[in-house]
Amino acid sequence: MDIKPLFLFISLFLTSLIGWSQDQELEIISGTVMNAANDKPLENVNIVNINTVRGSTTNEEGAFQIKARINDTLYLSYLGFRSIQVKITDDWVKFGDVKIKMTESAIALEEVKLQEVQLTGYLEIDAKNIPIYDNYRYSISGLDYAYEGGNYQSSAISKVLQSISNPADLLYKTFSRKDKQMRRLRKMKMNESIQEILQDKFDRETLSAVLQISKDDIDQVLDKCNYSRDFITSANDLQVLDAISSCYEEYRAINR
Repeated sequence: MDIKPLFLFISLFLTSLIGWSQDQELEIISGTVMNAANDKPLENVNIVNINTVRGSTTNEEGAFQIKARINDTLYLSYLGFRSIQVKITDDWVKFGDVKIKMTESAIALEEVKLQEVQLTGYLEIDAKNIPIYDNYRYSISGLDYAYEGGNYQSSAISKVLQSISNPADLLYKTFSRKDKQMRRLRKMKMNESIQEILQDKFDRETLSAVLQISKDDIDQVLDKCNYSRDFITSANDLQVLDAISSCYEEYRAINR
């Protein structure tokens, strides 16, 4: 008798049972987020439970609900305000709604200079004056990787050649010390509320908090996975999540 199907069924059943029991331990936590300067409620504040990777937002009255356990940490972020982390306490669970105050942050915007392209009307001259952006990703037959090329990345060719000779090296070095944190990626990708939060963010702060790695580490991961500086600086947090997740799955496949 082949016991492999039975063993697989039992493993899946136990995994589902553990996940169900853990979910049963979660409490519905409620709170209200206000502006510390005037106690006015803040609407659409993004809230993420770092431990369970679940997301929520405040309504027009500043109120929110999210599933959590005692000692879980909530990460709150809102445009123009300082992001904060709040721990779930036993009193919070017992007595219900807690008021959380966020402080406005002063943001100094740098002056942006726009360079106008002067056209002469002569095709040969104008073609040379118009800037060209080479933000392409190239695929190489036989490899499951894509590489970005262009003038902005002088080492693009050398990285491709290096990966052809040993395609696992870059991924091993990138993820070997961050494997535990990267496992959170699957949870983040499957959670619609997290996706909605990340698609409007560009500061990497929420990703950094949930993955528990620094923003510099995130940039390093993207760089080692051969994403361009243009992508790293301009992509929203959801695009970055997908990029890191894709690269991490490649690492896991090679590691197996």
